[in-house]
Amino acid sequence: MNISDLSFKSIFKFWLPLMATWLMMSVEGPFISAIIARMAEPKYNLAAYGVAFSFALIIEAPVIMLMSASTALVKNKLTFKKLRNFSYILSIAITLLMVVLVIPPVFYFIAQDLIELPDKVAHLTHIACIVLLPWPGTIGYRRFYQGILIKNNLTRRVAYGTVVRLASMAITALVFYLFFDVHGVIVGAAALSMGVTMEAIVSKIMVVGTLKKIYNDNTSSETISYKEIYDFYLPLAMTSILTLGVHPMVTFFIGQSRMALESLAILPVLNSLVFIFRSIGLSFQEVPIAILGDKFEGYKELKKFGIIMGLASIAILGIISLTPLSTIWYHNVSGLSMELTNFAQTPTIIMTLMPGLTFLISFQRAILVASRETKPITTATAMEVIGIIGGLFVLINLFDFVGVTAAVVAYIFGRLLANVYLTPPYMKIVKKKIS
Repeated sequence: MNISDLSFKSIFKFWLPLMATWLMMSVEGPFISAIIARMAEPKYNLAAYGVAFSFALIIEAPVIMLMSASTALVKNKLTFKKLRNFSYILSIAITLLMVVLVIPPVFYFIAQDLIELPDKVAHLTHIACIVLLPWPGTIGYRRFYQGILIKNNLTRRVAYGTVVRLASMAITALVFYLFFDVHGVIVGAAALSMGVTMEAIVSKIMVVGTLKKIYNDNTSSETISYKEIYDFYLPLAMTSILTLGVHPMVTFFIGQSRMALESLAILPVLNSLVFIFRSIGLSFQEVPIAILGDKFEGYKELKKFGIIMGLASIAILGIISLTPLSTIWYHNVSGLSMELTNFAQTPTIIMTLMPGLTFLISFQRAILVASRETKPITTATAMEVIGIIGGLFVLINLFDFVGVTAAVVAYIFGRLLANVYLTPPYMKIVKKKIS
């Protein structure tokens, strides 16, 4: 892509496959949950699936940002090899951490003594975690290679990989569901593991030609040390860990709130709706990293694109939240009672700002990553987490808010804190680059 000729249309064409990838991934959870819900003992298996998936996500957290890292850092053969080795070591390390987790004395200490899961749920969760052993390391492997595809204007191939992931996941789930007499949680875990494994294999196959070009390209002599990679990546890893770690705290505070049961019942459904629109903003982060240009030649067009799409995502979610479409989503599609449907409407209206704030933070982070200034990202995320937890504590304990309302207000407040904190370093970099 010629950076000097960037337009709304060219940016949209580059970004569209990444957006499609995130949107496709957003249907993964509801599909598997629907399968498990139709099998024996759905209450226990759905609970176990949720806990096992949470464990896998937390352990996966350190490798989530490898896509951004490879998009930003892989310039030539040397930088590729250094970051590849770093990515492989990190992926192996988190796989070993997953292995330690499933050692029975370790697992049951966490599941029963710390979390206090019922015995049956703990047993099913343990089985699921064993089946999910390939998940974290495979995620790191494929995100590293997907970043290289994005860097080389091959975003469609990332979407193709996600299609393979969803297809293999769905086939695995349906085969187990139709032909094997196993626990529902095993069906879910096996489908997830098969999906990400196939996606990783396909991603590596699709990047082979690009790697040959990188190996044969002698135009760049840029180098990077392992210490520089570590210093660059540690703040990104901490960002993911902090982001994923806040969710159990939100659940804890809601459990202590007024109308806790109703709040806990609608929060996952609310989050699944909002995530569809948040995912559009999250998918934008790699776009500026890839096509911003060494001297920020694409900054103005990318900024304009982000503003337009951010406002559009707010508007569309706003239309849903403020019209009978919200009733269709919560009652007809998600199956909530009319009581819970009405209960969900106010929190949904509050959350309409989140997609726009997600576009903003994705653009801010992209500018910092492209400039290799990643430390402010971690600090901003820490401030967001503190804002969410602090907001929940104040709203629930001092103002007696309904749990889910307190949660969505705290989410917005925390994200605004992060956006405000990132503004000065973001503006400093922009002024330096385009002056």
